[in-house]
Amino acid sequence: MTTLKEAAESFLNLKVIAVTGVSSTKKNPANYILEKLRHSGKEVYAINPKVNEIDGQVCYRDLAAVPVKLDGVVIATHPSVTLDTVKSCAELGIKHIWIHKSVDNGSYNAEAEQFCRDAGINVIPAGCPLMHCQPVDFPHKCLKWVLSLTRVLPHEV
Repeated sequence: MTTLKEAAESFLNLKVIAVTGVSSTKKNPANYILEKLRHSGKEVYAINPKVNEIDGQVCYRDLAAVPVKLDGVVIATHPSVTLDTVKSCAELGIKHIWIHKSVDNGSYNAEAEQFCRDAGINVIPAGCPLMHCQPVDFPHKCLKWVLSLTRVLPHEV
């Protein structure tokens, strides 16, 4: 096990990341994560099987359609999709996954987390990359503090 802080730093040092669950009709957590990662200098790919474009950028139907090798994936979809997504990651050799989870269950799926662990995939099963991606905005600083205090955020992953 590693600390959440160490795992988050390691994940955010990846260069090529996909974000699943982006929307073309509304701003949701995936859209905010996509935008922040792009502004932090990452090569980021949007994933949604029903959308061709997000904010003028190509949106891919699935992880296999991305034209480059992905270093990591942020999963910000409905939890019912999470297990299939981590299985796709395993098939593609992706070894770093962040399952978005905040005050609610988010994208968390216990079976998906266990699949990652059994497959040797580095998984962060809680929290939001925006709580760690510098500079962290005030709302995410507060959210991280509250979730840590209430032990919703694990100390180790």
